[in-house]
Formats: sequence, C-alpha cells, structure tokens
Amino acid sequence: MATKRNEKDEERPQAGGEGNVQAGTLDELWKLVEGIETAMLTTRRADGHMVSRPMATQKRASGADFWFATMDHMPKVAEISGEPRVNLAYYKDRTREWVSVSGDAFVSKDRAKIRELWAPDWKFWFPNEGGKKDGGAEDPRIVLIGVRAVSAQYLTLEKPQALVLFDLVKAKLTGKTPEFGEVKSIRLRRPLAAPSRKKSPAPSRAKSPARAHPTTAKRRRSGR
Repeated sequence: MATKRNEKDEERPQAGGEGNVQAGTLDELWKLVEGIETAMLTTRRADGHMVSRPMATQKRASGADFWFATMDHMPKVAEISGEPRVNLAYYKDRTREWVSVSGDAFVSKDRAKIRELWAPDWKFWFPNEGGKKDGGAEDPRIVLIGVRAVSAQYLTLEKPQALVLFDLVKAKLTGKTPEFGEVKSIRLRRPLAAPSRKKSPAPSRAKSPARAHPTTAKRRRSGR
C-alpha cells in the first residue's frame, strides 16, 4: 500500500538515483561547487534540442541557490523564458568530483541584486561601449540568471589526492573500478509545471461542393 507524501516530505533531503546513493545537504553541495566555480548550464532551445555553455558561478546570495550574470540579448535568456527547467553540471578533474543540479531558472533585472553580486572581473565579460555600458554594476545590459535547485546529485571525496592517484593506478593494474567517494543526492523543492507547448493546427480540408442526386436533378428539370 502506497504511503501518502506531503509537501514537507518533498522538501527534505532524500537519497535517490542509481546505486548506493546517500542523502546529502545543500551546504555540502555548495562547498564542493565553490571549489569548481565554472558550471555548464544546459537549456532547451525552441526547436527542442538542448545546448550547454560554461558559466561562472557567482557568490552565494538570497533569492536563488545559484546566480549567474549575462547579457540581456543572449540566446539563453530567451531559452529560459520559454523553458525554465535547466541543468547545472560541475566537474573537478583533479579529484574526479562532480555535481549535477536540476533546477528552475529565471531571468532577473533587479538592479539591487546586480549591485550585490557585481565583481570587478565582470568588466572582462561586459566590454565598455561608452556611457553606462561600461561593465559596471549600473550597466543596463547586465541581467542575472537565478537557479532554484529542485534536486541534485554529487560525488564528494574524503580522501587525499595522493590516495586518489594510488586508487587509479591500482584500478588500472587490477581491472577493478576505483572507489573515489560517495555519491549523494538531495531533493529541495517541487519542480515547476512543464510549460504547455502549442500544437500546430491541423490543416483544413476544403469541402467539395455538395452534389444533388441524379434522380433529384431530373425531377427538378422536369418539374416533378
């Protein structure tokens, strides 16, 4: 008999996914992300195909679990407006640790939040075009992408790097899969409802003019 789950249960960290997955925490996830910095943000295009691009994760702030900055005319802004469900992927080559976040994204032009998150290195990504378009906190071209995490999986490592390298060499010699660390999973909130996609109307078929029955036509001509 299935047990009834309430909304509070949905927001509690839960284990899930393939294999032996442990329950994780958002703080542990963020600690891992801060050591990687660059995320691959995946969105869905209007034609249904997905596209990924590297994005610098900004400092942790209220309003979203993850923040990114971009230009207001970039394709990903329109893609998120049409389909807010996205994925964030992080990978640390040195330790083989990784993060995968499924979340709901939104675009924000909140100037106060932009000022809060702004950093001097943004000027490298927003070239000076004169006036307020100088890459500063008041640059009207800058918009934020916030991602509210729905669920996430990540591999965290508690071993020193020397031991990780030893396990890799051992795995190559023995042919056995190395045990890097624990895969953990968290469920944070319910996802947004899938946006409705408008179906193209079926092509209309031209109706052929009605034809009178031959016997009826004869009767009309004969006056019967």
